[in-house]
Amino acid sequence: MSPTVDTLQAFSDAWNAHDLEALMSFMADDCVFHAVGGPDVLGRSFRGRDEVRAGFELAWKTFPDAAWLDPVHFVCGERGVTESTFRGTRADGVRIEARMVDVFTFAGGRIAVKNAFRKERIPAR
Repeated sequence: MSPTVDTLQAFSDAWNAHDLEALMSFMADDCVFHAVGGPDVLGRSFRGRDEVRAGFELAWKTFPDAAWLDPVHFVCGERGVTESTFRGTRADGVRIEARMVDVFTFAGGRIAVKNAFRKERIPAR
């Protein structure tokens, strides 16, 4: 099973549906998620299915109305990219709207690594 642009579109659709089970169905058993922010050079890293699940849930806890809009995808072999516009509002009312990129590494047709990058913008209120 080779990943395709349709695979990344379905993954994006699952993010927008806030469907954790669908998201995890795309992930490899030994998956890694590098979030946009955190203490390390790669942001905060979540390793393994349980941690990745918790990291994905954290995105919606932090931004309950999170949406990833206008996605553009490409896949080349075992690598892929999704570019989209992230929109979300934190509990304190701070809104974020910025272009972002997810860089994927695939293994066995599933997502082994999701590495997220987002433009830094002054938050809107």
